[in-house]
Amino acid sequence: MHTIEPHYNWRDYYIAEEDGRSPFYGREYSEFEFTHAIYDHCIHPQWDDIGSQTLFIKILYANYDYGYCIIELIGEWNDLLYNDIMNLKRNIIDSLETEGINKFVLLGEHVLNFHADGNDYYEEWSDEVDEGWIIGVNFRDHVLQEFEAANIDFYIAFGGSFDNFSWRAYKPLQLCQKIDELFTKRLTAYQHEE
Repeated sequence: MHTIEPHYNWRDYYIAEEDGRSPFYGREYSEFEFTHAIYDHCIHPQWDDIGSQTLFIKILYANYDYGYCIIELIGEWNDLLYNDIMNLKRNIIDSLETEGINKFVLLGEHVLNFHADGNDYYEEWSDEVDEGWIIGVNFRDHVLQEFEAANIDFYIAFGGSFDNFSWRAYKPLQLCQKIDELFTKRLTAYQHEE
């Protein structure tokens, strides 16, 4: 796991530690010293600690004018033992929402497992985005099944066109706009079914 770096090709567009509105503003990273681990596996030092023992993130992009944020995740999303959704919501999301972010893209291909507990923080987050959305992109099938079994998919849109999505082919703003377009189509199709 120590060789898996957060996506770095968008650093010309956004760097969280240089953004005065980011919860990671001013953070410094080592290229050589591994300071974090998920269980007994070291992870690359560029990942950011959110207060969880098993889930780390990287804010790849934030656009306050449009309300977009792209967050890459790595590890085990464990609400049952470590209340990871609380850590994510209170330590990161609340700060971003205060700055006007209401559209969140969660890149989940490096999330290895999900263990559910309650839905309160998901419901709160979903209610707060109001006219926005929370989209999970490229989560593994067994992780999606766990999210669905816990009814988390009621609050975060997963699956369908958000699976096997070639997000790296886009520039960050283009990706957000594409996700927004796909979500709008899905919502329109859902409303027509009713």
